[in-house]
Amino acid sequence: MKGGFVWERAAAIARKEVFHIMRDPFTLVLALIFPVFMVLVYGVSIDFNMKNIGLAVSDSDQSRSSRELLDSFGSSHYFLLHGSGSPADTVRDVQGQRAKAALIIPPRFERDLFAGRSAQVQILVDGADNSTVSSVGSYVGTIQNLANKRIADFDPPAPYELRSRFLFNPELNSSWFVIPGLVVVVMAILLITLTALTVAREWENGSMELLLSTPVQPLEIIVGKLAPYAVLGLFAVAMIYLLARIVFGVPFVGNLAVFGVGSCIFVVAYLAQGLLISVIARNQQVAMQMAMISGLLPSNLLSGFIFPIASMPVFFRYFTMILPARWFMQISRDTFLKGSTLPQLFVSFAALTALSFGMIRLASRKFKRDLEP
Repeated sequence: MKGGFVWERAAAIARKEVFHIMRDPFTLVLALIFPVFMVLVYGVSIDFNMKNIGLAVSDSDQSRSSRELLDSFGSSHYFLLHGSGSPADTVRDVQGQRAKAALIIPPRFERDLFAGRSAQVQILVDGADNSTVSSVGSYVGTIQNLANKRIADFDPPAPYELRSRFLFNPELNSSWFVIPGLVVVVMAILLITLTALTVAREWENGSMELLLSTPVQPLEIIVGKLAPYAVLGLFAVAMIYLLARIVFGVPFVGNLAVFGVGSCIFVVAYLAQGLLISVIARNQQVAMQMAMISGLLPSNLLSGFIFPIASMPVFFRYFTMILPARWFMQISRDTFLKGSTLPQLFVSFAALTALSFGMIRLASRKFKRDLEP
């Protein structure tokens, strides 16, 4: 090994990698088509606002008040009502997955209501689906207030008025929340897979051994190998950004420079992680498995994409701190929706930068000239 780090040698390796990418249709499809496809599919299909929940109905009262109650549920667009006859039939509908919930109106409902007695209505919810339970619970309270007004034929004055206003996402649009998070999830999978598979393939083909037999430093190889994929990764981020703004109409109220710098650091962190996997595995099949375990699962489940980190057990709240996806998730969503500035995101940037340098350091140390595994 001669001298220190030489940019010319790293640039030569980068040029070789560019030629390799241009001759490899799989890499180009993975880098250019995969992000667009994933964002389009998940951006359309993922919706946290549940609608059209199947509601089996048993109305044993058949009164004006019971019909007003049913109309309140039906007109809300949250539920799809279908009559089931007896209360036992509604229970069987829930058990048979034909409905997610059941509404049972007993006899004498209207008579008890206007006699001043407590008129009770039962709602049964499929507790095997927690997301349905929480949604139904929040919808029922709103519908109950509406039904009370319709049945009583007047709007009683409230002792106070509570007004709510949602900041940053006034319409609670799911795509505004999902798409900035998909930037993180899709790019984490893409970046790890790009480097883990391509470099592992070179180990299998023996071309890496030829490269290591030359007077080239491990850091020069790392920089030369990662630079072309970093460009592809940033191009993919730009495509996802345009999809978010043009196709899904997600607002961007932050600073593009802040988002761009965060994207660069994030790209380097996961490319280095993919390189580290390829050095450890030296086999495409093993590298793919390790990439899925270390990229797909953490970025989906532990980054805050779906489940809030504050709601996780204490151990996992601290464990997520070693995941670059956790920090870039905050940068992406906060720059898109809140317009957060660099000082406000200082902790996220500092953690992401430290993890990025740490990953490069690990990959550099593991990428030794000794060809023995």
